[in-house]
Amino acid sequence: MKGYVQVYTGNGKGKTTAALGLALRATGAGKKVYIAQYAKGMHYSELDAIAQYLPNITLKQYGLGCFIFNSPKQADIEAALAGLKEVEDIITGNEYDIIILDEANIAIFYNLFNVEELINILNKRNEKTEIIITGRYACPEIIEYADLVTEMTEIKHYYQQGVQARVGIEK
Repeated sequence: MKGYVQVYTGNGKGKTTAALGLALRATGAGKKVYIAQYAKGMHYSELDAIAQYLPNITLKQYGLGCFIFNSPKQADIEAALAGLKEVEDIITGNEYDIIILDEANIAIFYNLFNVEELINILNKRNEKTEIIITGRYACPEIIEYADLVTEMTEIKHYYQQGVQARVGIEK
């Protein structure tokens, strides 16, 4: 079966959630999944669920916390670049059927690594490997490269009324 490149982008909620749903479906079909979370170093409930219940999913964070409301520090850039190098080895290693690059669009937007570096790595993938790239601000080069692009559009969100991220729902 041919693998494709999917992109989930936009300012609406649900990009990572959609990718995690795909990972769950894939493991149900006996596939192995690798999830690389860029720009995320905080604890999210999916870390616990995957560790406890989903042995066919490997998840690794390549972020040091949350800088989204500030500028990334050199340490954030170094962590993302190290993660990109590790993911290159994973993409070319053929161990995983599906590789999710969660928040890779954000990593590019904040110059943690550049789009040419990512596309160069994607070009090395096995033709059967499915790649999912998530995050707001997908650049035109990623949109052009992808086989499927879904944009989540925010129409209404309770964050605007001061509701913080809730455990088990947003984090």
